[in-house]
Formats: sequence, structure tokens, C-alpha cells
Amino acid sequence: MKTLIVFNHPNGGSFCSAIMEAVEKGLKASGQPCRIINLDRDGFDPVMRTKDLIAFAGAGRIGVEALEPIDDQVKEYKDHLEWADHLVMIFPIWWMTMPAMMKGFVDKVIFPAIAYNMVKGRLVSRLPLRKVTVITTMNTPADVYRDMFNNSIEGSLINGTFRQIGIEDVEWISLNGVKPATQEQRTAWLEEIQQRFVRNTSGEVGKG
Repeated sequence: MKTLIVFNHPNGGSFCSAIMEAVEKGLKASGQPCRIINLDRDGFDPVMRTKDLIAFAGAGRIGVEALEPIDDQVKEYKDHLEWADHLVMIFPIWWMTMPAMMKGFVDKVIFPAIAYNMVKGRLVSRLPLRKVTVITTMNTPADVYRDMFNNSIEGSLINGTFRQIGIEDVEWISLNGVKPATQEQRTAWLEEIQQRFVRNTSGEVGKG
């Protein structure tokens, strides 16, 4: 599959960066084409400006013609999304949700006439995406994130965004307890992620 990685972490030495490298190595080892959007390196503006809201409203009525005012960067991201069969999003969980740049990517790129159309009152994907994989890191234990915070990424991003526009094959790899994890545990996670993307098959990565 043609895979687009969308990455958000400001620290180039972060564990998220190591995850991105593992995903890229796995894809390259199996000969799968890959592109990377590094939101931090791009200096992506995550804020919905007035012109973006006008485009949002217009795109729902008249389609792609309404997108002219949006950022050139968003237009470039649109081209990458339209190329990909598989979207991989990699980011840390901060205050139980995604960082601002990743949220801004969702707000400004998972957008009418870019990612979906409105058809008879329903959101319908206009992308070739067959699969979305979300990979997150956090220090919160998995059971606490589930029981106290209702797996908020699952509600807002997986169900509330991708499945709402009709992409059913959405997988979430949640790596918990990253900060206290041993180097051996981190290495095992990275090796398993790399092999997963060599195979590009389903299955669970071990939890922290």
C-alpha cells in the first residue's frame, strides 16, 4: 500500500521520532512507497482562520472551488492524502488528547471537498484511504485512560472523525507508560512496530 505518515512531536529525539523511523524502516524493507508530513518541521499553522471557516462553509455547498483561499500547505497535504491508501498518524497524548498541530491537521485537512463530501445528510469519504493507523504514546496507564478518560482519542479521532466519514478500518496502537519503560521495553516496541509495517498486517503491539 501507499502509506502517508503524519507526524507531530517538536523534539527530534523523542520516542515518537523513533516510532516514525521504525514505521518508515518497516515500509521501506517491504518495498511499500511512503511519504512523510512532519508538521513541526513544516511549521504548520494549526489555527482555523476566518478564511478557513469561509472555505469550510463554501466547500460543503459548492465543493473544491471553495478551497482556493486555504493555505498552500494544506493544498499540498491534500495532494498527499489523495495519493495514499494508508494513513499513519504518530503523536504523543498530552492532557488526554492530541497536540495542537495534529488537532489542527484534523480541523484544516480532514475537511469538506478534501477528505469527504456531504451526501444526503451523511459524510462520505472522497479519499482512496483503505486504512488508518493511529500510534500514540502516553505515560497514563491504559486502564486509567480507558476508565477515567473514556479513551478520548478513540471517541474524537477514530470514531468521531475517520469512522464518521466512512473509513471503517481504523487501528489504534497505544503505547502506555512510556516514560517509566525500560530501554529493553522501548526497543521491543520499536522492533514490533517495524515488523508490523514490514508485514503491514493487523495485530496488537504489547502495551506498557
